[in-house]
Amino acid sequence: MTAPVLLAEPTNVRVALAERSYDIAIGAGLISRLGARIAALRPGAAAAIVTDETVAGLHLPAAEAALAAAGVRCARVIVPPGEAAKGWPMLERVCDALLAEKIERRDLVVALGGGVVGDLAGFAAAITRRGLDVVQVPTTLLAQVDSSVGGKTGINAVHGKNLIGAFHQPILVIADTALLDTLPARQFRAGYAEVAKYGLIDDAAFFAWLEANWREVFAGGPARNHAIAVSCRAKAAIVARDERETGDRQLLNLGHTFGHALEAAAGFSDHLLHGEAVALGIALAYAFSVRLGLIGAAEAERVAAHLAAVGLPTRVSDMSGAMPGADRLMELIAQDKKVKRGLLTFILARGIGKSFIAPDVEAGEVRAFLADELA
Repeated sequence: MTAPVLLAEPTNVRVALAERSYDIAIGAGLISRLGARIAALRPGAAAAIVTDETVAGLHLPAAEAALAAAGVRCARVIVPPGEAAKGWPMLERVCDALLAEKIERRDLVVALGGGVVGDLAGFAAAITRRGLDVVQVPTTLLAQVDSSVGGKTGINAVHGKNLIGAFHQPILVIADTALLDTLPARQFRAGYAEVAKYGLIDDAAFFAWLEANWREVFAGGPARNHAIAVSCRAKAAIVARDERETGDRQLLNLGHTFGHALEAAAGFSDHLLHGEAVALGIALAYAFSVRLGLIGAAEAERVAAHLAAVGLPTRVSDMSGAMPGADRLMELIAQDKKVKRGLLTFILARGIGKSFIAPDVEAGEVRAFLADELA
């Protein structure tokens, strides 16, 4: 990573996907330009804003005002907050609402919210009338740096997280960093796990910068904008190379194989937020890499120390509620989307900034490691 240029002004990151390329606009106050950007991209289109009850009370009026100012007819679809909304009942409700509001194929959906809303609204857009355009307006740090970019949409199943869905790229992402000022501290910390992930994948200099500057990222301002822009550039580059996750894009799942299993074991509840599960999964992936002799213990301890310093969990014992057993976690890991012909694939590390795809990981090794961690 080159020396950071701290960003106080809005910046733009391009996701290069040929005729489906789109912009990620990053900066404070950008929600006021939502209507103008949509009108320029899709003249004459109407919009349905899908959001949750919490975000609606904070940011829906600004979004609706921006659309009205640009002459964009809009409707609203409000769902309950929380991971529990990412299921079949709410998906059906959103699709029915889009049809009831007469949102046509040339109209679009605006996903205003965090990762849950983005995934749910994006999937509804992908399947309603066989495909509606979607604009992502992420309101959490996690969504701004990860889930709003790249076109992954979906819902959870009883067998695990995000197992039902579709790739459906947005036509625009508006990452208004001022919206993060309303985010609860726990939610911001959870999103930070995804920021740290980008440094750990292949940018050791960025991870070192985060170690030195994370307090400024949390405080807001240019350091926060810089961290979000670096993260978005990293994801945009990977998505451009591997849109459908057949190769390099799997690296973005660092921490997610362990994390998704723990999140499912916790019942997709507030006992363990998604970003917290990712942090815990990253720490476990590094600890497992030590166990396999891939890295030294000092590097894994450095990663865990940084995540713990910002207040994120790094041990299974940090979870609230009942602890899942190793056998139950292995059942959940077996449902991971990277499993191929029943063989486990993990994202492991040969060092900080040196993550790699490890196919055919021995299940017995994983189970023994989890049993030791749970003990």
